Amino acid sequence: MVARRPAIAKSAVATGRGDDGTTGLLFGGRIAKDDPRTEAYGTVDEAVAALGLARVELAQAGLADLAESVLRWQRELFVVGADLATNPEARDRLEDGTTRVTERMLEGVEAELAQWESAVQMPREFIVPGETRASAALEVARAVLRRAERRVIAAERVVELESGWVVPYLNRLADLLWVLARAAEQAEHAPATTVRVVR
Repeated sequence: MVARRPAIAKSAVATGRGDDGTTGLLFGGRIAKDDPRTEAYGTVDEAVAALGLARVELAQAGLADLAESVLRWQRELFVVGADLATNPEARDRLEDGTTRVTERMLEGVEAELAQWESAVQMPREFIVPGETRASAALEVARAVLRRAERRVIAAERVVELESGWVVPYLNRLADLLWVLARAAEQAEHAPATTVRVVR
């Protein structure tokens, strides 16, 4: 028998509705907290948090342009989260660029990727993260974003997400974060440590 707890004290954050192991979807409905969709948008949320740490490190290193870029992608990842967390029956209520990922958002990532690629010296070998705090934080965020991408793909196998631009967006953004990590290293005059992989 599950023990019953008294009602929680009045709180602006805690509702207690998730104590049964479910969580709410955007525009109504509830799913299990370990549902593949929850895993997907929950990992996107982790990426947002990891980028927050990267943004702090970039700002403290005096790399304001990179920090500003990271803030933009944090904000856009909220759109990704909303897209993934929407009740499938209410997808017609989503708004492009606000709660639905669009091709235009993908194009924005690609444009910035091209801009930064032209501004940094691109290594030809695999990179060992850890030359600077800022670049290492960006690499952690990139790795979390790659996991989010995998979680979305896994969720799409069992649930119709109808999120056509989400995976390409996450894929390209992870590429961008890798390049931003190189930009951070080079801005701090810390050459990347490379590793040769036998092919």
